[in-house]
Amino acid sequence: MPKYMLLLYSEQPDEAEQERRRAEYPRWIELTRSLEEAGVLVAGDQLTPVDVATTVRVRDGDTQIVDGPFATTKEILGGYYILECGDLDEALKWAARAPIAEWGSVEVRPIVENPLDPANRPAAAQQAG
Repeated sequence: MPKYMLLLYSEQPDEAEQERRRAEYPRWIELTRSLEEAGVLVAGDQLTPVDVATTVRVRDGDTQIVDGPFATTKEILGGYYILECGDLDEALKWAARAPIAEWGSVEVRPIVENPLDPANRPAAAQQAG
């Protein structure tokens, strides 16, 4: 079954907005439980704030480590879900149920199946291999 990543974006909240979002936690819990009950949830987590992020780049063999995010943008990646859905339409329906869709955005991206992962190989190839 295809996998989709739901990337949860919003602007960095001020204190008042953080309080409003904390009030949304029961909706997040309900969404996560619904995903589990439907059998589509593979993984999902909230990310720490961007001010504790570290960015790594390698240029001409030189490793550069920079505190903070690589890009300066208005919206930040705050969390994600990985879902196993029948198709993109199903993943989009789940994305629309995320509370953050009301004040931020949910980017839905298909995950490329790794052909070297035994879970992605046909059963006959696994038995032979």
